[in-house]
Parts: sequence; structure tokens; C-alpha cells
Amino acid sequence: MGFACEGDARRVLAVLPKRLGKYGLQIHPDKTRLVPFARPTSRPPGPGQPPTPPPGAFDFLGFTHVWGRSRQGIWVVKRRTAGSRFRRAVRKIAEWCRRNRHLPIREQYLALAQKLRGHFSYYGVIGNRDCLSRFRYEVMRLWRKWLSRRHRRGQWSWDRLNGLLRRYVLPWPAPRGQPRVASP
Repeated sequence: MGFACEGDARRVLAVLPKRLGKYGLQIHPDKTRLVPFARPTSRPPGPGQPPTPPPGAFDFLGFTHVWGRSRQGIWVVKRRTAGSRFRRAVRKIAEWCRRNRHLPIREQYLALAQKLRGHFSYYGVIGNRDCLSRFRYEVMRLWRKWLSRRHRRGQWSWDRLNGLLRRYVLPWPAPRGQPRVASP
């Protein structure tokens, strides 16, 4: 819940456990807290005034919510993939590539493309394209690493992987302003 006044937030936080208790629910003490999340001031403090604290940030549902400026210069809440979720997704891809490196390349491609589309579908929100592009790069890097370990011939070069990617194109995040569509 978001509140403009800290007093309102404290009153709701005091009443909420009682209200949820009527329905047999509880608030998790580690997951419920007040987070200062005020919009940053647009002008610096005057002489003799303390500097303003940086705006708050918090993680919720796999996103880090931060204040940022829109392209029109207006303060907006921006969302990007939370670091812990990004690292966890990359670890899962690495583990999958390690366990399935023996599969034919086409089957690996189909599975990786499906995993990328699923990641893009959840984390594909406005302003998160950089994290999505970085995730795609990490998937390509890991695929190359585990393809290199299939036999004794040595490393797959990036040129060789790029040749493979011309045939098996991994999905990209949707371009700005275009809707995401499901691939066949």
C-alpha cells in the first residue's frame, strides 16, 4: 500500500493485523514494514540545510521499485528486475544447460527460447529493457559455455555461436512501443 502521509501509513499498519485476524490471517513480521519512498526534490537544499536523503527503493514481486525521470522529465516510479531474481534465473539457466548439454542443438534451442519468452513475459515492463537484454546475453554466454563442453574439440568461438544464432534466433525483448506477441 502506498500513502502520501506517514501518519496514515502508521495508523493502517497498527489496525491491519486486527483486521486480518478476523479472517484467520497474519502479517509476516519480516515482510511487512514502512519504507520511506518519497519523490526526490527537484532542487538542491539551501545553504545551512542538511542534504536530502536519497529516495527509497524496495523489492516487491521480483522487481526493484525506484524513482526515476520519464522521457518527459517527470518523476515516476520505475521497475527493474530485482538483482536476486536476476541471479537466480541465470543460475537456473546455467544448471539447465549443464544437465541438458547432450541434447540435440535444436531441442536445446527450443527449450531456451521458451525459457526466454517466459522471462520476458513476466519481467517485460516499461523501463526494464536493459535487464531483459542483459538476461538474453547471459543465456547466450551460458549456452556457448556448455556447448563447448560437449566434446574434446575445444571452445565454441563467438563467431561459431553467432552462425548458430543466425539459424536458431533466440527471442529478443519487445521493442519500445510494440506489444509482445507469443511465438508459435
